[in-house]
Amino acid sequence: MTAPAGAVFGTVGALAAFPLRLAAREVERQHGQLRRGVTRRTTHVVFGRTLLSKTGLSKTGLSKAGLSKTGPAKAGDGDIERRLGAERAAGRVVLSENGFLRLLGLMQAPEASSLSRQSLIDQSRLSGADVDRLSLFDAFEHDCEPYSFRDLILARKYAGLIAGGATWGAIARSVHRSGPVASLTAKSLNVGSAFGRPDAIYLEGGQSELDGQLLFDLGAAAQGDDTLEDLFAEAEATEEGGDHDGAAVLYQRCLAIDPTDAIAAFNRANCLRGAGRVAEAAHDYIRAIKLDPAFVEAWFNLAGLMSEQGRDASARRHLQKAIVLDKNYADPVFNLARLEFDAGNLPEARRLWVRYLELDADSEWAGVAAKGVQFVDMQLAKSAG
Repeated sequence: MTAPAGAVFGTVGALAAFPLRLAAREVERQHGQLRRGVTRRTTHVVFGRTLLSKTGLSKTGLSKAGLSKTGPAKAGDGDIERRLGAERAAGRVVLSENGFLRLLGLMQAPEASSLSRQSLIDQSRLSGADVDRLSLFDAFEHDCEPYSFRDLILARKYAGLIAGGATWGAIARSVHRSGPVASLTAKSLNVGSAFGRPDAIYLEGGQSELDGQLLFDLGAAAQGDDTLEDLFAEAEATEEGGDHDGAAVLYQRCLAIDPTDAIAAFNRANCLRGAGRVAEAAHDYIRAIKLDPAFVEAWFNLAGLMSEQGRDASARRHLQKAIVLDKNYADPVFNLARLEFDAGNLPEARRLWVRYLELDADSEWAGVAAKGVQFVDMQLAKSAG
């Protein structure tokens, strides 16, 4: 099995089972790309299991003002659920770690199975949403249908735990502490307050608690990856805390370890911009673009920076490039319309606002675009009269 040619993988949370750099190398060998975080070009999103043990959740946010960033937010179960829903709504393929490794051919698929997702739900009485969330964090042998008979046994155990007060998140955080998840089929699990928490999951008899910090042995070969992932997470948290200068230093350290990381360069540029260090920010946006020429958000943010500096010709070129790279990206269309309007090129501004409304008909910015079209029509009617 191989990944689809041209696929662009993004990660949400660090991988627990495999060093990111090795995964990136294999993806590249299969003519794809792997990046931290999610951008508009991302086709497949891998949810790393360490996300369950972190307080940060990477996300991409876009602003009409021209700022787009990858940064952390508090990651409880609800945040993960919302992020999962958003990625699916965006049409991206969502993968667990094991699903990702199997897609790359780096992990052997479990034994043959024939149980559909609906059959698993019907026979276990586990909700469809919980089946999907637990599958996403590899709480079953299989990451998607068809499932196995052992998966059905696990699903019934998980349904019992949830009926007893556990959450899907508590289960997902627990199951990997006991070796391969399939080994849990022969063990009795229970949930209760034996360890001071109402959703603590433990083996029957209270001899061993399963809940707690995730424990993964990545081996010595992955230590450098651990360092980089921890450093990147620290940079995100520092950025979220508003310390732009401090975050820029941390992202620079990430780039010193991995000079090919376009996301780190992009995030550093956003931090430098937030700190008012405009020339350095422009340098790092350009650096991100050189590392990934199709990084449409970097073109868009660089255009915003140029516009703020009164360099409208440069801003116009960068926005046009962003539109060429992603014809469905509404933000650069809106900002380019604004530039053309300010320059007095009313017919072009109108054309762009109409195009924006084709891409976004419902937002606050759509209302601004609609008023822009009406204003231009009035001006052109006056001129004709």
